[in-house]
Amino acid sequence: MFEFERLSVYEKAKKLNKSVTLFLENSLVDTITKSQLRRASFSVMLNIAEGSGRSTNRDKRNFLVISRGSVFECVAIFDYLKDLNQIDKNSFEKYYSYLEEISKMLLALIKHFEK
Repeated sequence: MFEFERLSVYEKAKKLNKSVTLFLENSLVDTITKSQLRRASFSVMLNIAEGSGRSTNRDKRNFLVISRGSVFECVAIFDYLKDLNQIDKNSFEKYYSYLEEISKMLLALIKHFEK
């Protein structure tokens, strides 16, 4: 088992990515926004994985920072979709809450690797 597979934040990021993929398959979101949201949600998961394979705490931390930035990007895209009425309020709030939870988990890991 790889180190990242033991991280609960990785499991949550993987669940997020799957949910975003299914959301986009059934939505009328334009191609550019679909691509950006798909890449941002995938980036959350992949940067957690890639960072766990780094040998220094500084390198691990940098990938977690990038992952957290992708979380913020997802939030901004969902906010944009909400303004365009391309996501309902309940779905938006579900994604927002889930992304906020992932962000907090990543921040805790980032602080852990600052030592």
